[in-house]
Amino acid sequence: MLGKTAGGLTWMFRYLERCETMSRLIETGFRNALTRPTTAADEWAAVLDAAGVRTAYLERHQSFEQSAVVDFLLRDCNNPSSVMSCIEHARNNARLVRTALSREVWEVTNDCWMTLKGALGHKVRDRDLPAVLSIIRQQNALVRGATHGTMLRNDIFNFCRIGTFMERADATARILDVKYYVLLPSISHIGSALDNVQWENILRSVGAHSSYRWLNGPDISALGIAEFLILDHRMPRSLSFCIDKVASNLRYLEKEYATRNPSQEKVEAMVTLLADAKIDEIFDEGLHEFILDVLADISELSAMIETDYRFYE
Repeated sequence: MLGKTAGGLTWMFRYLERCETMSRLIETGFRNALTRPTTAADEWAAVLDAAGVRTAYLERHQSFEQSAVVDFLLRDCNNPSSVMSCIEHARNNARLVRTALSREVWEVTNDCWMTLKGALGHKVRDRDLPAVLSIIRQQNALVRGATHGTMLRNDIFNFCRIGTFMERADATARILDVKYYVLLPSISHIGSALDNVQWENILRSVGAHSSYRWLNGPDISALGIAEFLILDHRMPRSLSFCIDKVASNLRYLEKEYATRNPSQEKVEAMVTLLADAKIDEIFDEGLHEFILDVLADISELSAMIETDYRFYE
């Protein structure tokens, strides 16, 4: 496969996953702002931090008003991580690699682009926001379904999956880090009802609230939720699950191309790190420091994959 095709597939699915992440972050901010209106500005600032676009936002806005933040994250074409920017990039990459995709995947990706262009063609009102966010997730689910249902399990499919899980791991890590250092107002709130509500909202932001409750009942704790989102192999947005999937897809590529690259060595080291990790030790040594190391590893792995498979050649 041409490196340019591999890169197009990977980034197509990274951008699609980023669309969904943005919708979940906005939904969480919207929920937090409704339940705690006196701290709404702080909640929206935290959402921007989790999305990694706070600096870009402040270049264009003076305050963290809900309407401005939501519009920036949904529709602003000057924000490369906005939903509209991401779906444009995803479709452009899909056009680049159209011959590598099944007809169904191309068509549903194009439909996703057209649907979101229509839904985001004008500023979204508060009363319409939940429905629009639901549309974003539904459209992404259709692309995933077509991919799983119609694509051969070959190198094309593996690059699609690598893009999805690299982006998902990065998003989960950032959300966890922002929770611990931005959402928590004071060290005195650790273990309090406020702290537990915030951790519960983190579960909602990664679509894990129901599955956590199913496994743990009403027991909401920072330790339990962090363990679930970092180390639980059953949770499809946990760091362990995502990195395991990237490793699995890279192993398939290693077998198909009969070549072992540095990225395979790197991801195996990350799998071992997470497999050996204990949540008590992570908290003792510092969740923030652990997440920063994970984010650095994800960034390094991404660059290594691009080099190993010559994405820009």
